[in-house]
Amino acid sequence: MIVAEQKPIRELVEMVKDFQKILVLGCKGCVTVCNVGGAKEVGVLASALRIWGRKTGRDLQVGEHTLERQCDPEYIEELRGIVGEYDAVISIACGVGPQFVSERYPTARVFPGVNTKFMGGAVAHGIWSERCAGCGQCVVHYFGGLCPIARCSKSLMNGPCGGSADGRCEIHKEVECIWDTIVRKMTEQGRLNELIEFKPPKSWTTARDGGPRSMIREELVK
Repeated sequence: MIVAEQKPIRELVEMVKDFQKILVLGCKGCVTVCNVGGAKEVGVLASALRIWGRKTGRDLQVGEHTLERQCDPEYIEELRGIVGEYDAVISIACGVGPQFVSERYPTARVFPGVNTKFMGGAVAHGIWSERCAGCGQCVVHYFGGLCPIARCSKSLMNGPCGGSADGRCEIHKEVECIWDTIVRKMTEQGRLNELIEFKPPKSWTTARDGGPRSMIREELVK
């Protein structure tokens, strides 16, 4: 899932300090799972903005709305009769959300309410960890089902660097050296020899370096 964290309230109020009617717009997608952008968080943020308004003597009108997803045009259309009633929209979806809303409603002032962090999963209650860099050509099967691109600090694909020690990355003692984990797992599976077999160079043409990406499913295109 896409993992995000809410921006500090001071940053948010600075964004919307010149507006009187503000819509806090949530999303029931990924950000709900990490307790950042769902209906509950919409209510909490809206309340915080109202409190800020009262403390600063501002007559704020703060609306609340949560879409099924902010990354689908069919759900964005739900805002047609709503968004025009507000001076500003704070989207607490991932970074896709505020862009989709801005593109669909060009006259709306849309602000990001969260910082999108990475694609990952929950490793413990309240703890999420990065697992995927979205490079467009998954090769984790070469590495025991683990991704050195996302999980190695240097995205090395041919083994650990000289800075790792005792299974830890040189950037911090609490960060695992994923290559240490890969080697140990492949050894336990009796597959260590696979790591030295020649493999074609990875194509990076599908990664972000080639510019904004898109995907077309012809059978779904009307």
